[in-house]
Amino acid sequence: MTERANNQLFDAYFTARDMREVFCDQGRVQAMLDFEAALARAEARVGLIPQTAVAPIEAACQAGLYDFSALGEAIATAGNSAIPLVKALGKQIAGNHAEAERYVHLGATSQDVMDSGLVLQLRKALELIESDLAQLGAILAAQAKRYAATPLAGRTWLQHATPVTLGMKIAGWLGAVTRSRQRLQELKPRLLVLQFGGASGTLAALGDQALPIAQALAEELHLALPEQPWHTQRDRLVEFGAVLGLIAGSLGKFGRDISLLMQTEAGEVFEPAAPGKGGSSTMPHKRNPVGAAVLIGAATRVPGLLSTLFSAMPQEHERSLGLWHAEWETLPEICCLVSGSLKQALLVAEGLEVDAERMARNLDLTQGLVLAEAVSIVLAQKVGRDTAHHLLEQCCKRAVAEHRHLRAVLGDEPQVTAQLSDAELDRLLDPAHYLGQAQTWVERALAEHFALTA
Repeated sequence: MTERANNQLFDAYFTARDMREVFCDQGRVQAMLDFEAALARAEARVGLIPQTAVAPIEAACQAGLYDFSALGEAIATAGNSAIPLVKALGKQIAGNHAEAERYVHLGATSQDVMDSGLVLQLRKALELIESDLAQLGAILAAQAKRYAATPLAGRTWLQHATPVTLGMKIAGWLGAVTRSRQRLQELKPRLLVLQFGGASGTLAALGDQALPIAQALAEELHLALPEQPWHTQRDRLVEFGAVLGLIAGSLGKFGRDISLLMQTEAGEVFEPAAPGKGGSSTMPHKRNPVGAAVLIGAATRVPGLLSTLFSAMPQEHERSLGLWHAEWETLPEICCLVSGSLKQALLVAEGLEVDAERMARNLDLTQGLVLAEAVSIVLAQKVGRDTAHHLLEQCCKRAVAEHRHLRAVLGDEPQVTAQLSDAELDRLLDPAHYLGQAQTWVERALAEHFALTA
């Protein structure tokens, strides 16, 4: 066997190795051969072919026996990967058992081999993604609980808003992971199904034995038997791709938040440090968010690939020309990108470095302005909403103009001190006392996570 050269320079950065193995040439070929071996077993079970033909066919269904370079060249002429592979399979069997060669691929079409083989690959991919998502959820749950009461500045339109907690922010990331896990569970019955329809989807070549063979084949592959073949109904695959797109986007949100929190001007949360990680070729002081870059990169690339899957859905009649072909590398690449994003997310989430003191200092950068709302709401109950809002607005402007803390300005304002005591003002200007339901949101996100893992 010979291997074609692969572009692996960026694979370790953008793709998880175990996912790339699922979709490498060997993984693709073996999945199709698994279909052919299962087809032989199913047809022997039903009595369509002799039992003696099964062992020789199974023995030849080993990807290591085939020349991937030769298959690749043949695909350029054949138009798909199943045609040259089935020919090579037949020759391999004929060399050892001429009679068995007659029963290879009986009643199937090329798309049956490729689509069912793809589903077998997607099952492995799904297992990897679910495992990583579950692990990521567990890590984020622990981090959300750990930092549930750690205040930091909320940011809206990239500007300081009212305080939140780091745990609440992490709980937001956790909630997206939980929902993605739920979606993957829900789509499994629709995705993990056999594709077996023969030339035009009728299985006419198998006569009255078609349904028994289809059922036996599904059982051999541990797949469900759908209500009918789906050669040109691609919603199953596109649904999976769409959920992967949601995962990529949610991880991109995680990466974006981390990268912004790592900015020099913020310096509140950091990716874990490691020798040689995040450095610059010229600036020794740099600590770049290299993990977040993968998360953001995948979130940027996957939507374009997903649009290809959606664009390829209006497939012609019973076998598509070109639209089916557009899927072949697209969905595997989405899986690979998401796998790489997940691996980086696990590293980042597990080793988060948090500077709570910097968070507290940053909260006070505006010298109390982020808590003006807290004062305004309490004051409004005493003097009316419009009056309180206008009064706080004027105090905020004065604090900025005079470079003073809002607490000092409010303490000098008779209209405020007439209504609020020093102790009340101190409490209202303390971020820890204006966190609203942040703790509740953490608890609810944790409950959703643990309900799914129970």
